[in-house]
Amino acid sequence: MGMLADFLIAELRAARATRKLNQDEFGRIANYSGSHVSAVETGGRPPTEDYVAAVDEGLQTGGIYSRLLAKVTAFDDAPVWLRPWLEYEREAVALRACNPLLIPGLLQTEAYARAVMSTGLHTTEEVERIIAGRLERQSILDRDDPPLATFVIPETVLRTGQPKMLREQLEHLLRLSERPRIFIHVVPATAGLWLGQSGPFVIASFDGSDDVAFMDDQLQGRVVTDPTQVARLNRIWEVVRAVALPRDLSRDLILKLVNEL
Repeated sequence: MGMLADFLIAELRAARATRKLNQDEFGRIANYSGSHVSAVETGGRPPTEDYVAAVDEGLQTGGIYSRLLAKVTAFDDAPVWLRPWLEYEREAVALRACNPLLIPGLLQTEAYARAVMSTGLHTTEEVERIIAGRLERQSILDRDDPPLATFVIPETVLRTGQPKMLREQLEHLLRLSERPRIFIHVVPATAGLWLGQSGPFVIASFDGSDDVAFMDDQLQGRVVTDPTQVARLNRIWEVVRAVALPRDLSRDLILKLVNEL
């Protein structure tokens, strides 16, 4: 863990200090020894899920430190090049994503994400860490004020994968598409060549500031903030969106694919 983990540790230390508890007293509340509390506060031991959950229960915080740990883990375990985008993604009021190769990460089931990652390029530990981070990122769609999220996906992607896993993924897309702020548009196979096939991209919009985009490739992604480049991506998005089916027809096509499976 890195910088954000240090922030979590500082917050746990502050929680004890504001209650005027020494480390032994704090440990008794969480059913841990004072030496364990000291080790966490000095960085000798990581703040594990069990420890943080025990602190939440002992202090009756409503789970705030457990939620913070989940976000810390997702952020600090992410590649360095992805971290700036994670901040933009969380703050965005609208997201527009085109992925001609895969179901977008924010829409993936755990089984689909595991199938994508289990290619032999990652160790088992890396796969689990990546999947945990991806599932945590999806929590932005579950907020009380989720971003307006629009996704363009080609029909060919919706037909690719092991049948049982794919059916579960498509059913997940149908459930998500019922939410008022999630729009899933499918590019039918009959569309032929279309502009979005050049590669995946996401555009994030904000209240009171310029759009920011994210481009992905085989090695790593990059954040695009140059106004000229972002404007070009916005024009590409308009063309891509025009090729895709409307929301209702896209749902009908996904349902058809589910029934075929």
